[in-house]
Amino acid sequence: MRILSAVPILALATICSTIATPAVAKEVVVHMRNQGAAGVMVFEPAFVKAMPGDTVRFLPTDPGHNAETIPTMLPAGVASSKGAVNTAFVLKVSSPGLYGIKCQPHYAMGMIALVQVGDGPSPNLTAAKAAKLPPFAAKRMTPLLAQAR
Repeated sequence: MRILSAVPILALATICSTIATPAVAKEVVVHMRNQGAAGVMVFEPAFVKAMPGDTVRFLPTDPGHNAETIPTMLPAGVASSKGAVNTAFVLKVSSPGLYGIKCQPHYAMGMIALVQVGDGPSPNLTAAKAAKLPPFAAKRMTPLLAQAR
């Protein structure tokens, strides 16, 4: 009777398990703060890179905030969504592109964030750059859009 070496069998099992393992979606946590590195009324981080299937969880670290999408800054076919004040908002991203986020109570004060989904060029980058925002929100969004592709 012939005995097979365990090394080739173990190597084959490792290769097969690696191939069969699907990519794991990740969760990114964004804090809603009264004060942060970029000033008052901020999301930290304000720019998030994600992949389709990932989740971005916005946590009201300080009270009085919400997170919701900016309807004019979403990929085609993605419905706008809104979280309640003082409640975590979970954004499950499914389509590549840019997702603009705002805190409605502090939108005029510039409380915005940007989520870039996917590695390639964002199909809605031009539309996101053309979106009309309150002046301070637009000022904060400009460098975030400069990071996006």
